[in-house]
Amino acid sequence: MASLLQGTIFEIRAQAPAPSKDYYQLIVTDATVIWRWWKISLRSEFRNVNPGEQKNSYQDFLDDFNLQVHVAVVFGNEILKYVCNLCQHQFDYLERLPNGVLVYAISFLELEDIARLSQTSRKFKKVCNCDELWEHIVSRYCDTVTPEMRALAVEVGWKEIFFTNKLQLQKKIRRRRQRVEELADNMMVEDHEL
Repeated sequence: MASLLQGTIFEIRAQAPAPSKDYYQLIVTDATVIWRWWKISLRSEFRNVNPGEQKNSYQDFLDDFNLQVHVAVVFGNEILKYVCNLCQHQFDYLERLPNGVLVYAISFLELEDIARLSQTSRKFKKVCNCDELWEHIVSRYCDTVTPEMRALAVEVGWKEIFFTNKLQLQKKIRRRRQRVEELADNMMVEDHEL
């Protein structure tokens, strides 16, 4: 599991709340917390101010109350709490698993559980809505997956295929087949004219 914690563990960037226009970035690596800022102002005294960076060890970040206040103001208390947990070595290994492993594991969940899991984080929302996962689910629930269904899935996605009833799916496949035939006919006419 230690190999999952190499490099950048967490990264977020945002503009400070109004009326400030300053831009901030927070990066948590396997050993440090990096706080970066860019002053954005029309005022003459800030025009030549260079961007800044502060690197802290985990313990230094936990001891720096002023920096924690800045993080909370810019990114919110939930992000501050999450970063403090990371600095106390409370890592979220499940979030850090490769997508292929997550897709495989999630494909065994019930649909209601997949819907709930997709609401827990951006990463899980992305994985729970990816075509690779829904292709597994369609294969598990459907008796046969025809080549026409696969071709339609390229256009509309496997999740759409799964949640479309059989009559509607047949209608979509029929429409796609007609479009392909029309396109082939048009190409033959153009070739013939040349």
